[in-house]
Amino acid sequence: MSKTFDRHRRLRSHAKLRDMVRETQLNVTDLMYPVFATHDAGRDPITSMPGVDHLGLDELRREVLEVAELGIPSIMIFGIPTVKDEISSEAYAEEGIVQQAIRAVKSEVPDLLVATDVCLCQYNPAGHCGLVHGDEIVNDASLELIAATALSHVVAGADIVAPSDMMDGRIAAIRQKLDDAGHVHTPILSYAVKYASAFYGPFREAADSAPAFGDRRTYQMDPANIREALREARSDIAEGADMLMVKPALAYMDVIRALKEEFDAPLAAYNVSGEYAMVKAAAQNGWIDERAVVMEMMTGLKRAGADILITYFAKDIARYLG
Repeated sequence: MSKTFDRHRRLRSHAKLRDMVRETQLNVTDLMYPVFATHDAGRDPITSMPGVDHLGLDELRREVLEVAELGIPSIMIFGIPTVKDEISSEAYAEEGIVQQAIRAVKSEVPDLLVATDVCLCQYNPAGHCGLVHGDEIVNDASLELIAATALSHVVAGADIVAPSDMMDGRIAAIRQKLDDAGHVHTPILSYAVKYASAFYGPFREAADSAPAFGDRRTYQMDPANIREALREARSDIAEGADMLMVKPALAYMDVIRALKEEFDAPLAAYNVSGEYAMVKAAAQNGWIDERAVVMEMMTGLKRAGADILITYFAKDIARYLG
C-alpha cells in the first residue's frame, strides 16, 4: 500500500511511548496550596468548598506537615480575623492571624515556602480591598496600609508576598517599603491580572470578604479585556514585581498565553474557588471522573503557559502524581 496519509497514531500506541513524547509535564513542584487560617482552634469545613477547611493554628501545623510530606513546595496563607475595623488594623498587626499563621508554619516546616495574600478586604466591615471613604474605594490612601501589611508578613517570616487588592501603584509601594526595611530579597508575586469574576463566590464564604455594598468592578478588571491585562502586567513589572498571576484560570487561558509570550517573569495561574467547587459538585453527583478532570485542567493551564499552579486540588494532585 502506498503512503497516502500520515500515521499519527504510531506515537499513541503504548502508554510508555505516550509518556515519552508528552509535550507538557505536570510536576508536584508546580503547586502552591491555599490555606485559610483562623484564630479559632480546630478545623471547620467550608461548605461550598468540599475538602477545604478553616484551620486553627493547631490544625494548620498538622496541615503543613502533610503538605510537606506530599512534596508540595509552597502554600499561600489567607487570614480570617475576629475583629474588623475601618482601617483593617488586623491586616498589619504583629499578632494578626496571618502573622501568627506564618510563625506557626515556619516553626513546623521551616523550608516550606510561605506566600501570603496581601489585601484589606477580610479586615474591614465594608469588605473592600482598599480604604473606603463614603461609597468610594480610595486608591492612594490605601497604599500605605497595603505596604505595611506586606512588611508585617515578611517580618513574621513570609518568603513571598502576593498583593491581590488591585490598587494602582501597590507594587511600587510594597517594593519601596520592603527595600527600606532591608528586605530587598523578598519577591513579590503580583495578582497582576485579577478579573471581576463570578468564579469567586465560594471564596467569599471562606474568607468572609463579600462586599457590604456595590462590587469590585472599579478596581478588578473587566473579564472582556486582554490588552488591559498586558498593561496591568507591564506596570507591575516596571514597579518591581518578580512574578505575575492570572486569576481566575480556566476561562482565561488566552490571557495566560498572552502574558507568557510577552513577559519573561514566572507566571502563576490561580485555579479559584468556583472552578474548584464546580468540579467537586459534578464529581459528587457522579457526572465526571474527578481525578481525570483535575489532571486535564492542570495540564491545560501548564500548556497555556503557567509555571505555578495555585489550586485547592494541590494535595490531590500530589497524590495522583505519587
